[in-house]
Amino acid sequence: MKLRLALWLLGWLLKRALHRKPRFAEQLEKMRGLDFGIATEDLSIARHYRMTPTAIHSGKGLPTNLDLELRFADADTALKVLRKPTSRAFFDGMRHNKVRLVGDSADMTRLQKLLKHL
Repeated sequence: MKLRLALWLLGWLLKRALHRKPRFAEQLEKMRGLDFGIATEDLSIARHYRMTPTAIHSGKGLPTNLDLELRFADADTALKVLRKPTSRAFFDGMRHNKVRLVGDSADMTRLQKLLKHL
């Protein structure tokens, strides 16, 4: 339940940042948008985010046409990594097979740069 709430709250924070933080909106404009999703490995908890320079939409589940997916072994691991989303946390999670990145790692770097402005 905590992970579901955290993922919903992330969508709310992204939408708020688009309207209130000019640096966030500027970075998103440079990227021309990004679609990503976060889920547990068994897909029991999943949420996706579609970001464009004009709007951000989020919803349940993981569509097949996302640029980037972050899959976590379980909800506890996801919460632990997402609370402090540093490169080191993701690298350690991948090394221990707790985090799986589906997509281009360059998109992950773009996402981390964008999330710094939340």
